[in-house]
Amino acid sequence: MASTATTAGRSFPAWPKYALRITFGMIWLIDAVLKWLPGFRSGYMGMISGAGQGQPGWLKPWFSFWTNLQSPHPVVYAYLVAVLETLVALAVLFGVARKVSYFAAAGFSVVIWAAAEGFGGPYASGASDIGTAIIYALVFMCLLTLAVYTGPDICSVDHYLEKKISWWWKVAEFGSPEKQQPVPVAAAPAPAIPVPAAPVPVIPVLVAPVVPVPAAANGSTRPTAEPAGRH
Repeated sequence: MASTATTAGRSFPAWPKYALRITFGMIWLIDAVLKWLPGFRSGYMGMISGAGQGQPGWLKPWFSFWTNLQSPHPVVYAYLVAVLETLVALAVLFGVARKVSYFAAAGFSVVIWAAAEGFGGPYASGASDIGTAIIYALVFMCLLTLAVYTGPDICSVDHYLEKKISWWWKVAEFGSPEKQQPVPVAAAPAPAIPVPAAPVPVIPVLVAPVVPVPAAANGSTRPTAEPAGRH
């Protein structure tokens, strides 16, 4: 498993992406399990209608729309929310269609924040936070950013589906995956066979002995005899 990913000459560690995705998927899975409990279905409509309490007058039509839409069949919508949250949790936890899942989950989180959480309000005296769903949407944006900069996620179902389905990268990755080229293995060089050096021929050199020339009485050298036939 590669521990780093290189993009445009910069190296990014891969483990923060895996840790954030798996941890966030576990949080969504716990949240989804709670949505399947009877208490959520019994209090679902009260939560939707209560989100508009104390809101500004110009927001009343928005909350009335959601209340009127779901009040005829509140149990159906409660089950729908439970199903959607379960799908989000599994997609994030196992890394399925990550690009589409992150965008869809971020939009779903914004809808929950705007409808069920009443934009985190009303922002009157005693308000302490802006709601949790909008923070979930920001986390999904962080996962999208990490997916862009760190490339494919090898610890995901997408990594295996991309090998089986040629177009799957379009719903999972940002950009076409690079084709893996086999790295040629350099052949080991053959061991060099030592070649004995040719012997250097020894040429005998004859050195003539030096014969000392006796000096004359006056200190000069004795003249040598003239060659015969010369007068």
